[in-house]
Amino acid sequence: MAAHDGGPRGLLIGELARSAGISVEAVRFYERRGLIEQPPRPYGGVRRYPEALVRRIEFIRHAKSLGFTLAEVGEMLAFSGDDPATCGEVQRMAQGKLALLREKREALRFMESVLETLLEDCRRHADDAGHCPILEAVEEGIGPPGLPRAHRP
Repeated sequence: MAAHDGGPRGLLIGELARSAGISVEAVRFYERRGLIEQPPRPYGGVRRYPEALVRRIEFIRHAKSLGFTLAEVGEMLAFSGDDPATCGEVQRMAQGKLALLREKREALRFMESVLETLLEDCRRHADDAGHCPILEAVEEGIGPPGLPRAHRP
């Protein structure tokens, strides 16, 4: 049987997945999450997906690559391009995402600095078998800003 060309009858799920660059399991996952609609199954037949879903899935993939969660992607997909407030809403979402990414970057820089310092301390105390700066730091609760220190009994 020849592969379907995605004509007026639509794409089989495997064809949709290949065209969009994802797996069949990802298509089904997006269906369960409500990001794409599952077409009805004709009596005795197979589901056919509209070709327009390829672009929608690509939108989802691109938004995810920018750090948006699937819930946020769902919100973006729900916006109407005709509504002038849409761009403002999307900008607010992007500003929030950017702020979160900057916080994560700062936390990663802090962790990098602490680990570099601890490893240097380990090199300086290599002869002291009873002293492990990393274990001591973890016991003391050293961590990135915003992470609460554990309460010691």
